[in-house]
Amino acid sequence: MIEITSLTKRYGSHTVLDDVDFTVPSGSVAAVVGPSGAGKSTLFRCVNLLERPTAGTVRVDRQELTHLSRRELRVARRAIGTVFQSANLLRRLTAAQNVALPLHFLGLPGEETQQRVRELLERVGMLHRANHYPAQLSGGQRQRVGIARGLATRPSVLLADEATSGLDPETTGSILRLLTELRDDLGVTIVVITHEMDVVRSVADVVFQLDHGRIVEYGRVGDVVRRSDSALATALLPDQLAPRPPAGELVWQLRYQAASVDPAWLSRISRALGTDIALLSGLVETVGGEHAGRLTVRISAHLAEDKVTHSFAGYGIHARVAEAASELTAVAS
Repeated sequence: MIEITSLTKRYGSHTVLDDVDFTVPSGSVAAVVGPSGAGKSTLFRCVNLLERPTAGTVRVDRQELTHLSRRELRVARRAIGTVFQSANLLRRLTAAQNVALPLHFLGLPGEETQQRVRELLERVGMLHRANHYPAQLSGGQRQRVGIARGLATRPSVLLADEATSGLDPETTGSILRLLTELRDDLGVTIVVITHEMDVVRSVADVVFQLDHGRIVEYGRVGDVVRRSDSALATALLPDQLAPRPPAGELVWQLRYQAASVDPAWLSRISRALGTDIALLSGLVETVGGEHAGRLTVRISAHLAEDKVTHSFAGYGIHARVAEAASELTAVAS
């Protein structure tokens, strides 16, 4: 578990993190998102105390880290594994030697280190590349080695800073599946710093949006995408917008509000309203084990809007007429 309370970080008169609070439950994956300059990287460095906070506390597995001495902190950091963007491997060392580095610093015997490195490389699917150097590995392979190195000290917490940045979709998917396996099989608590919303939807249990050094929205990912039309909710599950409708019809924006929605809702609501419903675009996914969806449909303008709204609400779907001109432009990317 990670507990951060009133965390503040200043550089001179410039405040980068401003009274940040958040908790990540044990065995879950949390994503921290936000624009460039929001303070994500500083938060990352403060969690593992690479940067000392100006104020506030950081607790990992209920141990308060911010007031430990350097010696005590070196011991406490064993509970926190770190995965950097582009893996950050030492190029003159093989994959196995890179993974072994933290174990050498701990003074583990050579035989025990070799066995642990073998286990870790097998866990991340890289045992067959143990003797290859970073330049001989693909980006995804380097990242897997970086994850193995982050797990070397058997941490309870793993911090991943833009771990999938620059990777192709297939490789990104494999890294995300690996992180999910680590959570499920080892019970590791994972914090992912990312700007990729696909990553958040795929792997995160909870999400925190950081902006100008403050947490401006947070919650379980499934709850966030269903509960509101906030900037974070829309970024996680974007509206798929459509061209202006012909005369006599209205475009409606739909959002799943219920955790489970009848998959036959389109035909059933169409029959109940006595009119065709044209599905223009949509995105429906399973997020955190629950349904999440945003869709755009076209319905006859002759129907009373409150009747249409009520019909959709009966199936756990929030519906509103797309009134703004910007909502009736070309299909969004």
